[in-house]
Amino acid sequence: MELCRFVVFSLSFVLAFHLGVCREDNIIRMPRSMNLVGGVRDCGGIRNNAEIEGIARFAVQEHNKNQNALLEFAKVMKAKEQVVAGKIYYLTLEAIDAGKKKMYEAKVWVKPWMNFKELQEFKHAPETQSFTSSDLGVKQDGHGSEWQAVPTNDPEVQDAANHVVKSIQMRSNSIFPYELLEILLAKAKVIEGSAKFDLLLKLKWGSKDVKFNAEVNKNIEGKFYSTQWKEDHH
Repeated sequence: MELCRFVVFSLSFVLAFHLGVCREDNIIRMPRSMNLVGGVRDCGGIRNNAEIEGIARFAVQEHNKNQNALLEFAKVMKAKEQVVAGKIYYLTLEAIDAGKKKMYEAKVWVKPWMNFKELQEFKHAPETQSFTSSDLGVKQDGHGSEWQAVPTNDPEVQDAANHVVKSIQMRSNSIFPYELLEILLAKAKVIEGSAKFDLLLKLKWGSKDVKFNAEVNKNIEGKFYSTQWKEDHH
């Protein structure tokens, strides 16, 4: 009888170890990441998310290793996750290939309690996703060429706003720097193969808060051009 109890206890311990469960107060608890399989959902706050960026960098590194490629990670554009035995991340990322920015989609399976990561898929993203992480609500085929409201926290909108601030600073003779405080409004549309942003920005200039209306274009290779702005006195 004692031998049987020992065998059962040993098997339970081995099973718990391999499944990554932990025992607290005589209760076996599964790690939080091992929930029931769920639907795919957006990951919030990807812009400064070190975990998401680390997974994206891993995807690029694994692709380079598997395909003998030389892609250079640039930034994460979109991120979604699905709870499985761990999590599967669906990433849209920007990487530099031979000096040109290109968009890719990656699928990465992560089991953090086992320190496990696996690249399951890596491919070129459709060209219609080349402008913004929210896709601007428009397509390159000419449909939806009217202005569309886009989220002010969209990484591409924030990049456009930062570009405007840098442009204002470069053309200013002021000793006080301009600092972006808030993107108040943001609209975008696609015209002749480029994305156009219409922004209302709140900036800090010395001890004052000032507002600027700005328009800036971004081509499919990711370069901003034709930046225009004027101070908003309303």
